Amino acid sequence: MGEKKSNLLFNLIAPIYGLFYKGQKKKYAKIIDEIQKEMDISSFETIIDVGCGTGALCSVLNDKGLEVTGIEPAKKMLKIAMDKVENKSINFVQANVLNFLPFDDKNFDVAIASFVAHGLKARERKRMYAEMGRVAKQWVIIHDYNDKRELLTSIIEWLEGGNYFHFIKNAEPEMRNCLKEMKACFSDVHAVQVDIRTNWYICKPIE
Repeated sequence: MGEKKSNLLFNLIAPIYGLFYKGQKKKYAKIIDEIQKEMDISSFETIIDVGCGTGALCSVLNDKGLEVTGIEPAKKMLKIAMDKVENKSINFVQANVLNFLPFDDKNFDVAIASFVAHGLKARERKRMYAEMGRVAKQWVIIHDYNDKRELLTSIIEWLEGGNYFHFIKNAEPEMRNCLKEMKACFSDVHAVQVDIRTNWYICKPIE
């Protein structure tokens, strides 16, 4: 799906996504608490949420005491996030990771993207990984599907026209082989299962 069509789609379905905001917050909070021994998010100061949607993950990260920036290309998604009272201290920016982000190199301790990668084409994912690696000092976290497929998810992703099937087969190799200007994007990549069908792909940016 092209960038323009994708933005139109997510602007259209933003009110539906908004209905799941509280449930998403609860799920994200549970995952962050359970993975604390592997990755203690609250130990960092600054984080950018790439493709933040209606802001559920941003809100949880803010609750954990981080200085949070959320970027999202779909204006109506961003408006829902900004209108939440608990999100007033979060810096929301309309921007697309596939373009140059309006932040300096190594501007954030951590960059995270939740359920963004699988919907992009392989070449777009590499651009996303490279740009997240550019703005992150310490870690890039890709929160996305693993290879434990569910029939309903497979049907929805097929209808959506993303790159889900390729992503779940090639997630770690793609991240390990990501190059920018002939240099690796990450020095290390490892996956941690955080849900039945979901991993955190934890990547160390090249300094």
